[in-house]
Amino acid sequence: MPRFDNPSMDTHPMPGSTYAFSAARPTDLGASEYTLVALAADRSSSVSGFAADIERCVAEVVRSCGASPRSDNLMLRFTTFNHRVEEVHGYRPLITCSPDDYRGSIRASGSTALCDASFTAVQSLCTYGAQLEGHDFDVNGIVFVITDGAENASSTKPAQIKKAIAAARASAQLSSLVTVLVGVGVGSASLGTMLEGFRKEAGFDRYVELEKADAATLASLADFVSKSIAVQSKALATGTQPTIGF
Repeated sequence: MPRFDNPSMDTHPMPGSTYAFSAARPTDLGASEYTLVALAADRSSSVSGFAADIERCVAEVVRSCGASPRSDNLMLRFTTFNHRVEEVHGYRPLITCSPDDYRGSIRASGSTALCDASFTAVQSLCTYGAQLEGHDFDVNGIVFVITDGAENASSTKPAQIKKAIAAARASAQLSSLVTVLVGVGVGSASLGTMLEGFRKEAGFDRYVELEKADAATLASLADFVSKSIAVQSKALATGTQPTIGF
């Protein structure tokens, strides 16, 4: 369930999942085009040493994007995951988000449902994007899944994520979709190999690997995420294909 109750948010079932997501009503939106951002962050027990740094990373993304010229055209959904996926808040205009909203959002415990988190991020974005497109909005999207470990708790499979991404692109309801898997604190080659393998199986566009999970590294991640969102939003405005780098 959403952490921030809001009467202007509707709850939607998610095809192919027992999860649901919330989102702002299209009739309440003021712009003609939106970049949807789905951000999912690991909160399994292994992130306990840097949970506050992840929270600061998310807060900085919100602060930075809120100061951008395209802030009125951004919508954000933020989820956390261990063995379950929790929606902190659904798709809402980024200008209604405050960096302080994310303090205390990463409560580390449990195992890692990486597939479920990835699938629900992609599927929620595609479902809501189709709804907005049906209300004559121009829409594109970008997904970030941040984890420090491999899959060990999901009911969904990587193939379902790949199918959802392919279906979104085939439908043309989103003008473009970018998907990024981020591994933080990846100090072993075996974990990096597992996450790269997951990226391929699940159909993510990119895998970004960060060896450390300290404050400086997560600050650089915030910068990367913010700039990637800006590139994707500019692509919507100009009708170009985005190029996301790190």
